[in-house]
Amino acid sequence: MLHSLFSPSVQHALDLVGIFVFAISGALLAVRKNFDVFGIAVLAEVTALGGGLFRDLIIGAVPPAAFTDLGYFVTPLLATVLVFFLHPEVERTQTAVNVFDAAGLGLFCVAGTTKAYDYGLGLTSSAVLGLATAVGGGVLRDVLANEVPSLLRWDRDLYAVPAIVGSTMIVLFIRFDLLTAGTSGLAAATAFVLRIAALKYHWRAPRAWNRRSSTLEEV
Repeated sequence: MLHSLFSPSVQHALDLVGIFVFAISGALLAVRKNFDVFGIAVLAEVTALGGGLFRDLIIGAVPPAAFTDLGYFVTPLLATVLVFFLHPEVERTQTAVNVFDAAGLGLFCVAGTTKAYDYGLGLTSSAVLGLATAVGGGVLRDVLANEVPSLLRWDRDLYAVPAIVGSTMIVLFIRFDLLTAGTSGLAAATAFVLRIAALKYHWRAPRAWNRRSSTLEEV
């Protein structure tokens, strides 16, 4: 289905763009944690490829694309080199990195959902794997860096919710036979806009209703 929406070259280019910006975010966290060059590379690779690897293993698309396409593996290494030598400049362009990261989120939730459905999963399961594709690398990144994953923290702007919305839109389009390149782009754009709006206006998910505690909050 995905190949019928986009040409292989366009799909490959979009994948590499998403991989690169996710790798940048992983490499930057490694620098902040004072990792060496190997640690920076590992965090870049894991952030960029973790979600897709998880999806491919679940649906039985083996060997995963990350191991059959050299570009998928090399792209995070290029991001590692960029951040290793130019991380102060990259940090100063954090707004641009956030924009590209949001774009990657939108692209990956669409691609992940569609690929899962292509491999025979139901609509709900496909949406879940679309979400996992989009946010899985970030979760692995935070775990390896000894951080509470960002999407689990109440003091972080919405990240998983935009991906959920994008994946849900895709399965609804599939359900009602409306999935086209245009509607796929609409789903990706919606996830992108929601993420950018969450960053701008600091939208956060609610915590437990009527929460009371006499202990200090963990942050």
